[in-house]
Order: sequence, then structure tokens, then C-alpha cells
Amino acid sequence: MTTVSPAVTAVRSDARGTAHRVRKRLSGRAASAAAIVIAVLWTTPTFGLFLSSLRPEDQIKTTGWWTFFSDPQLTLENYQEVLFSTSSSSGRMASFLINSIVITIPSVLFPLAFAAFAAYALAWVPFRGRNWVYIGIFALQVVPLQMALVPLLSFFSEGVSVFGAQLLPAWELEGPARFAQVWFAHTCFALPLGVFLLHNFMSELPGELVEAARVDGATHGVIFRRLILPLVAPALATFGIFQFLWVWNDLLVALIFAGGTPDSAPMTVRLAQMAGTRGNEWQRLTAGAFVSLVVPLIVFLSMQRYFVRGLLAGSVKG
Repeated sequence: MTTVSPAVTAVRSDARGTAHRVRKRLSGRAASAAAIVIAVLWTTPTFGLFLSSLRPEDQIKTTGWWTFFSDPQLTLENYQEVLFSTSSSSGRMASFLINSIVITIPSVLFPLAFAAFAAYALAWVPFRGRNWVYIGIFALQVVPLQMALVPLLSFFSEGVSVFGAQLLPAWELEGPARFAQVWFAHTCFALPLGVFLLHNFMSELPGELVEAARVDGATHGVIFRRLILPLVAPALATFGIFQFLWVWNDLLVALIFAGGTPDSAPMTVRLAQMAGTRGNEWQRLTAGAFVSLVVPLIVFLSMQRYFVRGLLAGSVKG
């Protein structure tokens, strides 16, 4: 029988008391009012962008969006021109929206799958040099993305050769086939953070769960699919949301590896072109910006529950 000293008991009581006081202050009326004020200030620009995208051209160019309440006029002509108009002066963003979806979905799924497999192997499959592999993957996070652009572009355009011997041929992709280059680039850039994040979640799982599954004869595939993945679903969702937002809002990688042509460029490239060549067409810029904003907003709001879900809720007792 072990005994706990009075000093340890006092420290624990003080810690519990401090946590209770902090929790009470954060849930009080003052904290709630501050949270409401911050939320209003945070969403006001988005609300103004939405109203501006619905206002007529003459009003948006002469008055601020807050004047809408004194003279409310709404129109969908801005969205019609930005998305579906075929004139060269319009946004023609419907095809760019499809390109963004085609780029983003595989660029999220590929890193999720590869990072989950790698994290499980590094956490629960014993092999020689496992710790050094993990340290190497962790160290890759400090490499700036910009430093890898030129070598990766050389890999796509020239292949890999050593002492004059061609080991891998050049990709030589054109048109929509260049989507593969963007998928490959985003997957490479996302793997270090994805492996690091998922490994930290998987390594903290109780070893009793995995050992019990092994005693029952479960293989690594069964353990990974039926035990590990359900428990790390919040981590997968968190990494997936961050990767989705990063890829959807990316301009640099897409512009370099997909080009600026309508058959492969995403919406960010088109928005940059509109801002550079038609910066005075505010009604089209606001409509195009809100179209680009609404998709990640829907994704985030639909998956935000995973941020607060308990990682191991109900999996073990005690």
C-alpha cells in the first residue's frame, strides 16, 4: 500500500482549485461577452464581402457595403458574370472552380493515406532504425517549401539522372495531365507534418488495446483498419481540414506546377489575374472571392465537431 504525502495532496488540491477558477472565469459573463465581440469583429469583413458581392455595380463602386441598410438593392448578376459568362472581361470561374476541386480532393486524400500508414508503422511496427526515420521526417518540417520548388520542377521536366545515366524519365505532362504534378507536390510537402501529427496521436494510444488485438490473432492490417483508424479519426479530420485549406488557398504551388491555363489552373490563379488586370471591377472580385471562400467554409463547419471529440472516449476504462 502506497501513501501520498500531505505536500503532494496539497499541490494536487491547489492545482484542482486553480483549474476550477480558470474554468469558471472563462465561462463567466465577461468571457462570454468578450467571445461574442471577437466573433462579431472576426465575421464582419466576411459579411461585408458577401453583401458587396450581391450589390449592383454602380452602388459598390460609389458607396460602402454598410450603406446597404439604408438603400437595400440586391442582384445575382455579379455571380452570373463571374461564374458563367463567356466574355473575356468576365471571371469565367466555373471551370477554375472545378479545377480547384480536382486539385484539392486528391491532394488531401493522398497525404492522409500515406501519412496514416507511415505513422502506424513508426508507432507500432518495430524495425531497425525506426527512431532515426522518425527524426528524419520530423526534421523535414524545417525545410522551406520554396527551397524544394526548383528541384521538384527539375524532376518533372528533366527526370533523374546520375553520372549521365537516366534513372527516371521526365514527366512531360501538358494540359489537364499536369494535375498529377500538383498532387505529387502537395503530397510531398504535406507528409512531414502529417506523419508527425498522426504519429503523436497513435503512439499515445494504450498499448493494451493493440496487445489484446494481437492476442486475438489480428494482423497489422486489421488492427490499423478496425482499431487505430476509428480512434485517431479526430486527428485525421484535423489534418485533413488543414491540408484542405492549405491546398484550396494555395497559389504558388499551383501556378508553378499546373500553370496559368484555364484547363489546369485553380481559382486562386484566376483571382490573382482578375486583381492584376481588372482591379477596378470590384463587383466581380468580391463575387469571385466569396465563391472561393464559401467552399472551405462549408468544409470546416461540417467537420468542426472532430476538433472537440474525445480521442479515446469510451475505449478503455479507468
